[in-house]
Amino acid sequence: MSKTALITGITGQDGAYLADVLLRNGLVVHGTSRDKENANLSGLKSLGIIDQVTLHSTSLGEFHSVVSTVRAVAPRYIYNLAAQSSVGLSFDQPVGTINSIMHGTINVMEAIRFLGLEARFYNASSSECFGNTGDLPADESTQFRPRSPYAVGKAAAFWAVANYREAYGLFACSGLLFNHESPLRPMRYVTQKIVRGAADIAEGKSDTLELGPLDLSRDWGWAPEYVLAMERMLTLDEPTDFVIATGETHKLEEFVAGCFRRLGLDWRNHVRTNDAFRRPTDISFSRANPAKAQRLLGWQATISMAGVIDRLVEAELRRRGFKAP
Repeated sequence: MSKTALITGITGQDGAYLADVLLRNGLVVHGTSRDKENANLSGLKSLGIIDQVTLHSTSLGEFHSVVSTVRAVAPRYIYNLAAQSSVGLSFDQPVGTINSIMHGTINVMEAIRFLGLEARFYNASSSECFGNTGDLPADESTQFRPRSPYAVGKAAAFWAVANYREAYGLFACSGLLFNHESPLRPMRYVTQKIVRGAADIAEGKSDTLELGPLDLSRDWGWAPEYVLAMERMLTLDEPTDFVIATGETHKLEEFVAGCFRRLGLDWRNHVRTNDAFRRPTDISFSRANPAKAQRLLGWQATISMAGVIDRLVEAELRRRGFKAP
């Protein structure tokens, strides 16, 4: 039991990188997907660990399905990373998004309680809970002001975790992660849209890239670093929540300019803004204070936006069979 971990949503970006870290630390790793036979395993395959993890078909929205998997695995560590994870898509599917986040989180914690497991539980929360932070960086005590159905679900799940920790004595904590990217992100994420769009233009496959507003500001980090913070949270003597971020805020325009510059292009000659990509409500400015993670976890991001851009562009060029300029 002490050497076993269960990752819900193991086929996603964070799930794959976390599985790799845990395997390197000598843990036996299990993971869930709604249908393991039809799951997208590209992330696990790209990291070369697909044969080292055990997959379980599990519907997190169904308590009996969750209990069955948790009972079979009897994990010491549970990392809850599963749910609809696109902010943009949440506006089209608000009910499904909120249900997948909230019910899945509670079902896993309730399974731990129902089975009487001495399991430690990590919940993937989000910086989206904070909404617009203004110039005051958000930390673990900052009030939530969610501005999307996705953020509403994450905020509700965050407080459910806090309640289970206080009411039932579960070792349960949440990581309030700010934006973190990698080549494993799917195309629906704006960072991948920018990188692939710029690469298409560099190859002569297209001439323009349409994006939404470019004046939004975010804190972008490198996903493989962020999962290290997740792993460390469940090694503490007492459970507590953490903001995980680089502490640097940049405009989306800077991200775009950096990607195009990395490919020898001037973004202003190719990028067009389109109001069709504007969300009903959005976060204009997001800033983080990750000091608690540095103090208690000994974790600090070493790769900021420029490094993220370099790695994303290099990975995209390798995928296309080119060397980075």
